Amino acid sequence: MKNQPFVMALTDAADPQSDPQLRMLAKLPHCLANSADGLSGPATDAEAILHWAGSRDLLRSAFLACRNVRWVHSRSAGLDRILFPELVDSAVPLTNGSGVFSPSLGEFALAAILYFAKDFRRMLRNQEACRWEQFDVEEISGQVVGIVGYGDIGRAVASRVNAMGMKVLALKRHAPASPDPLVDQFYAPGELHSMLAMCDFVIAATPLTPETRHMISDAAFAAMKSNAVVINIGRGPVIDQAALVRALTQNRIRGAALDVFEQEPIPAGDPIYKLANVLISPHCADHTKDWLDRAMHFFIEQYGRFSSGQPLANVVEKHLGY
Repeated sequence: MKNQPFVMALTDAADPQSDPQLRMLAKLPHCLANSADGLSGPATDAEAILHWAGSRDLLRSAFLACRNVRWVHSRSAGLDRILFPELVDSAVPLTNGSGVFSPSLGEFALAAILYFAKDFRRMLRNQEACRWEQFDVEEISGQVVGIVGYGDIGRAVASRVNAMGMKVLALKRHAPASPDPLVDQFYAPGELHSMLAMCDFVIAATPLTPETRHMISDAAFAAMKSNAVVINIGRGPVIDQAALVRALTQNRIRGAALDVFEQEPIPAGDPIYKLANVLISPHCADHTKDWLDRAMHFFIEQYGRFSSGQPLANVVEKHLGY
């Protein structure tokens, strides 16, 4: 046990010992910290830092306090809220939870597509009114899905919509060297508007970086079909929410299904709550009953790689932010 790397696990829990997932670390040499008070003494000998939860400031303080740190892991896949210059500029590898939550997000995207194609909102409205009103619905087979950000989440979406007979377009910084059987055509970032013009459904699944912030704004909405539906399962600020509301209220696009937002929670009274052509998920599309257990199991697997000198999975490009 004494030869195993020591882990400092960061959390925002008031009572870290009561966290069922943190208790899964019992077989690893570790300490728990939820404030700067825990960043002293033997804890600073940690060679690995697990950012389970907590602020960027807490992570930065732990990183600076741990003189021997050789690896940092983030439970989350998104890194925009935790990166800081000292970590980015260091040689310490950073890994994240990419892939752990992707299947559920892929299912949410498919559910949102079917929600609009079958007009489930209208069905529920008629049911509540005890109204028998037949209407036409759409088949999604043959329709076009454009995925903005073709990483692990994007591939999870592509595998599901491809199985439904949909055509898949994907925006990616660098197209793969070999063909991807799930994607009909790849587009470079500079071709975003050309891709959007082809899509019936647009899936935002890109990380949040300075380059992707508000990449879907007024000009992007103007490039879309009038029947397009936008689905955001990536990061909220990738979509300019004010521009989205304008596009929705002016019927420039058909609708939106959103799991992430520029401000979370959405403020009470925000006009987006009352838009009939919006489906809102309160950033919980990946909250399956075992999502936290899966995230911790992934960290423990990573720890096994780290302690045995094997290559880590999900090593991120810190300067790129993903």
